[in-house]
Amino acid sequence: MPEAKLSTDPMHTALKQYFGYDKFRDGQEAVITQLLAGNSAAAVFPTGGGKSLCYQLPSLMLDGLTLVVSPLIALMKDQIDALTARGIKAARLDSTLDANEYRQVMQELRDGSLRLLYVAPERFNNERFRNTIATVDIALFAVDEAHCISEWGHNFRPDYLKLVDFAKACGAQRVLALTATATKEVLNDICSVFNIAPDCAINTGFYRANLQLTATAVDDASRDSILLQKIKDLPLGPTIVYVTLQKTAQHVAELLAENGLQAKFYHAGLKEQQRTEVQDWFISSNTGIVVATIAFGMGIDKSNIRFVYHYNLPKSLENYSQEIGRAGRDGEVSQCHLLACTSDLIPLQNFIYGDTPDPGAIKKFVNTVFEQATEFDISLYEFSQKCDIRPLVLRTLLTQLELKKYLAGGTPFYANYQFKPLKTSQEILSGFNEQRAKFIGDIFRHSQKSKIWYQVDLDNTAAAMNTPREKLIAALDYLAEQSLLEVKVAGVRNRYTITKKPDSNDALAKELSDDALAREEREIARLQQCIDWVCLDACQTSALCARFDSPLEKDCGHCGWCERKSQVTLESQTALALSATVLQAVEELRSEHKQLLSSARTTTRVLCGLTSPQISKAGLMQHKLFGIAQATPFKIVFDQVADL
Repeated sequence: MPEAKLSTDPMHTALKQYFGYDKFRDGQEAVITQLLAGNSAAAVFPTGGGKSLCYQLPSLMLDGLTLVVSPLIALMKDQIDALTARGIKAARLDSTLDANEYRQVMQELRDGSLRLLYVAPERFNNERFRNTIATVDIALFAVDEAHCISEWGHNFRPDYLKLVDFAKACGAQRVLALTATATKEVLNDICSVFNIAPDCAINTGFYRANLQLTATAVDDASRDSILLQKIKDLPLGPTIVYVTLQKTAQHVAELLAENGLQAKFYHAGLKEQQRTEVQDWFISSNTGIVVATIAFGMGIDKSNIRFVYHYNLPKSLENYSQEIGRAGRDGEVSQCHLLACTSDLIPLQNFIYGDTPDPGAIKKFVNTVFEQATEFDISLYEFSQKCDIRPLVLRTLLTQLELKKYLAGGTPFYANYQFKPLKTSQEILSGFNEQRAKFIGDIFRHSQKSKIWYQVDLDNTAAAMNTPREKLIAALDYLAEQSLLEVKVAGVRNRYTITKKPDSNDALAKELSDDALAREEREIARLQQCIDWVCLDACQTSALCARFDSPLEKDCGHCGWCERKSQVTLESQTALALSATVLQAVEELRSEHKQLLSSARTTTRVLCGLTSPQISKAGLMQHKLFGIAQATPFKIVFDQVADL
């Protein structure tokens, strides 16, 4: 590996000039030095440890665009506002942009004026974006939340697995992988996938001495009053209360507001404008409380969050670590308190069980894939409905077939292109030379007009004009950027090529089903780790650090266990089995829906209140039995149903 010989003086000059800091935080200089030397790198810093500077500063010193891939729209918006205020040209491409904003970003991308562009992983499924980014010089390809690339991680996302191919296709000169929560296995995965040398992976450890971690055992009846009392017993400060369900967020926010506290709720079900208003209010408030699902907080640039409460159990220690990491980024003492209630386990377990497809659904998935032509395209929505597998899980299965070398994925494309002229055809064509005017005119002539919008079949038009589809897309995008057309796209279809067929469809289906069940077991085990940590008879801070391979040399002295020198004791769950009357009704329901409810797992989904594409299509969410067993562990319901 080449030595990082570049002088640090330009780095410190840029640090002071653009960001106002005299020195780097732990790990930042080491990461940036590797990047400026031309090496790919990984940064594992605790939440609030300054990961974003590791790509923001190099973007000012490298020739070309820094492309930041992040699933967090809030992070994109906050960072772009801060960068713009510092005179750094940055932009984002996401679903919240209107047509004019989108055109502006694409124009700046093409003319080279952007230093940083933020996109979500799913943006690479957009053929218009792929065509454009292929023409841009990518100096740095930064991947935030990089733990999502690992199936050993707590938040595996199939789109992340393809980022390494996208980085290569973009011709990215170097890659930076960033995360706050990476176990040894996850970090090894990240480095392997992105070809990052071990000495270019900088891990600064998890421990933050200013965070005081405590937990209290509660039950459903006492939880509200205990939370309220704890908030009132301490000085007011910016506070986040994390909950599992959207309806719980609204309930708790209303409870706090009724008791004289400034509280608002936030979750993914709110409209974009509502979420933005709550976020902006919280950032500017010194006493505001946001009660939120985990949709809130990731990327929020607020350093003085004094309190983080968990009203419900977190899904994993990794999730918990990320969420508490939003407290005390200013280095001041901050309280992180978890209200531990065993009744939370069932809904959290059900989220996990709900994502595991039925073996019969996986078998149908495999058979459907391999009955296609060698080259085929599909609508994930239609495929999801046909196989009765949730769309995200379906994408994971397709990605697994790619990793197992059965499929090769192509560039997704839009089935439907529409445009609306913003000037007359004569005015549009008059601005081009004869050859280009004829080309654009031919596109218009091959398009079908409705009242306002023109529908263009790109494949048929490309064949009729004897020109590549990509050239038509480039022309439509250019006309849109010049405010001559407004372009709308819809109907994403994913391209695949069958590279080999399995010796046995049934054997492959069983292999995929076993993989899904193994993932289910891993996620259930992560949940149990949260319970074990709450009830630990030892320093809880040190145990959490050890989870991320950075154990403390001695007890922290300030967590709940260190202060009490005693462990938290939780009540055991009381499992309620289904009554004979309910089981009789279940048999009647299964006889009415013999095909859909032929498996014990799908029937258990209905009883536990878990949806699937076919359950929704059949209208079973309105049936009296839907969710009747949502307070009973999935495995108990499953065993009773299997015995029918």
